[in-house]
Amino acid sequence: MMAAMRPFRFLATFDDTNDLAKLPELARRAEAIGCDSFVIPDHLMYPAPLLPLATVAAATERLRVGTFVLNVCLRHPAVLAQELATLDALSGGRLDIGIGAGWNKPEHDAIGIPFEPVGVRLKRLAEAITILKGCFAEGPFSFSGEHYTITDFDAAPAPVQRPHPPFFVGGGGKRLLTLAGREAQIIGLAPRIIPGDEPGLDAPSITVAATEEKIGWIREAAGDRFDEIELNTYPTGGPIVVTGDTRGEVQRRVDQIRTRTGVELTFDEVLESPHVFIGSTREIADKIVALRETLGISSFLVDDLTALEPVIEELAGQ
Repeated sequence: MMAAMRPFRFLATFDDTNDLAKLPELARRAEAIGCDSFVIPDHLMYPAPLLPLATVAAATERLRVGTFVLNVCLRHPAVLAQELATLDALSGGRLDIGIGAGWNKPEHDAIGIPFEPVGVRLKRLAEAITILKGCFAEGPFSFSGEHYTITDFDAAPAPVQRPHPPFFVGGGGKRLLTLAGREAQIIGLAPRIIPGDEPGLDAPSITVAATEEKIGWIREAAGDRFDEIELNTYPTGGPIVVTGDTRGEVQRRVDQIRTRTGVELTFDEVLESPHVFIGSTREIADKIVALRETLGISSFLVDDLTALEPVIEELAGQ
């Protein structure tokens, strides 16, 4: 039996990276219509996330701030702990820590940081999470691993949220979701990425069936704490489309996925995907409700506040 359903949470984000001056206004709008959190990605072609998130926190009163998600391979976790604890303090305890193993090989290549095999990156991520939690705890902390060594380090400042801000870890593969099930408070259900010089989408991994399998991995790893975990999804299958022609737009998305990946998903697989949001505002709202009822997903990243404003205003916090 599924535990009591969690309230809906909507995450806003910022895609106009050429005009950071618009960020405070957008954050205040996201807060006003009912979004719970504002998240910023971590890629070298975008502004660095933590300073803009401090701006978001200063411009709002209750809006949480988070990374979606930090690439642990680009930063030493003890230094990152200092920055994150500082942001948690500046925001009055409103930080969610989204962190991952990195997936974009070209940006690694561009700055000469080796893009290690996935198993190595996952071990690095696991060690980094251990170090972050150790740094956030009280007193000196030591750690000896394959990638990091910490010796009697008494980190400062301490985060406001105790024992630490919530960790957000997401992915599409069993190893990463198993780690997330053990360590994270929020878990992002993502499609699998096909690695390479031009990373690609593993199209079947956006389906409901694939998502059910991922949730099974999380449940197995989390054990008794599974009901405490918040599940998140986001529109990786293409941008949110509010339309009066649902059938036509979904078929166009089917065609786009086939062209992009060479995989033919069915109409229903795309329409029902937890990563595709196409339809009228009523249809999208009903789908979000259904995803919570059937899969336990209660957290949704929104890539178009204007299009989804009626849905957010209706469902936020329920």
